[in-house]
Amino acid sequence: MTLAGTATLPHRAPYPAPLGLAGGRTRRPAETAGERLRLVLLWLIAFTSGFVQVEPAPYELITLVAIVIYMLTGLTLRATLLPLVALLLVQNLGYIASLMPVIEEPRTFIWTAVTCFLSVTTLFFAMVLSQNTERRLDILIRGYIGAALVTSAIAVLAFFRVLPNSDQFLLYARASSTFKDPNVFGPFLVLPALVLIQRLLAGRTLRACLAPAGMILVIAAGLLLTFSRGAWGHFTVSAAVMLGLTYVTTRSASDRFRITLLSTVGVLVLAGFVVVLLSFDIVGEMFKVRANLVQDYDAGEQGRFGRHIAGLLMVFELPWGVGPLQFSKEFHYEPHNSFLSAFMNGGWLAGTTWVALTVVTLVVGLKHAFVRTPWQPTFIAAYAAFVGEVGESYIIDVAHWRHYFLIMGIVWGLMAAGRPAPSRAPPQP
Repeated sequence: MTLAGTATLPHRAPYPAPLGLAGGRTRRPAETAGERLRLVLLWLIAFTSGFVQVEPAPYELITLVAIVIYMLTGLTLRATLLPLVALLLVQNLGYIASLMPVIEEPRTFIWTAVTCFLSVTTLFFAMVLSQNTERRLDILIRGYIGAALVTSAIAVLAFFRVLPNSDQFLLYARASSTFKDPNVFGPFLVLPALVLIQRLLAGRTLRACLAPAGMILVIAAGLLLTFSRGAWGHFTVSAAVMLGLTYVTTRSASDRFRITLLSTVGVLVLAGFVVVLLSFDIVGEMFKVRANLVQDYDAGEQGRFGRHIAGLLMVFELPWGVGPLQFSKEFHYEPHNSFLSAFMNGGWLAGTTWVALTVVTLVVGLKHAFVRTPWQPTFIAAYAAFVGEVGESYIIDVAHWRHYFLIMGIVWGLMAAGRPAPSRAPPQP
């Protein structure tokens, strides 16, 4: 592993941002056998991130193998990633310090080990994508979309009892697919859905639009059948952020018109598709139950939001927190809030660095969204998905969501690799 210097800050290019997954196909240099192996591992990591019913999941095992192989064959730590390293290091030190008094309690050590491992994956993805960025990003996104399509298809078939043993892919009559919880499965689908929407916007012909449109409908069906209010809101916010950033970073009037037109048509088609799904009694009845903004377990002193207030008051009295998984002993449930969870499980060190890392990623990422690079559209999609994840983290704890750390790693990796795309040569007199 080597340490690379800080690259020159990129400037805005005087031409419209490309639409789609990348800024067009470019001729790639011949890949070595080592790089092909690294790409295969990267695809496997992204694909297996959707299959986590058992732990340790295949995702953890493949990621560990990939980390070792990348480190042995060449992995560069760019200076622009040092703030990420520092924040993650301090955050994990906070978790470890808070673990010590309760290390003999059940599952506390395993919880802390998993937390530290997932933070390492964020740094790993960031370092991987800072080199050979366009190719590796393409492979990673392909694997992620593949996982989203397969898991969404399983969710739909299981919900309508087409698959044998369908109950193992459901939880409380909601689609959880190959995840343990539908509230995790739903947010997992957001980033691939956003990337496919961008491909749809980039399509210049009907044929080019049909494939992404079909895949979007499959993923939308899986997302709806989770009946996760947080996931629905997450997708809505992230899609709005992505379309807004795509619109303002595109300087071509014709492209802006296409974005507006196709977005309007897409909303209408998606709404019609949802109406069709709701026409099935089994879907409509569950929707009526889950569509309420506040459920019974949200209200009251011991409800979700009551615990947030009580826990926040405790933060100022507990510099070392209460230790991993100890909050539920006082309140019978976990915090269901990532910020409060970080303070409770890791004290002030983990809590403040969780907040700092979130704010830095949001602020620096927003600035980078306007930088012209071949992968600018994908960066915007990943950044928009991260914005939605942060919003949802207020009502649910994302500390062990594998795709949360994957998305954050994508954002930081593309920022580290950020460089202006070569500008067009000025016309000769």
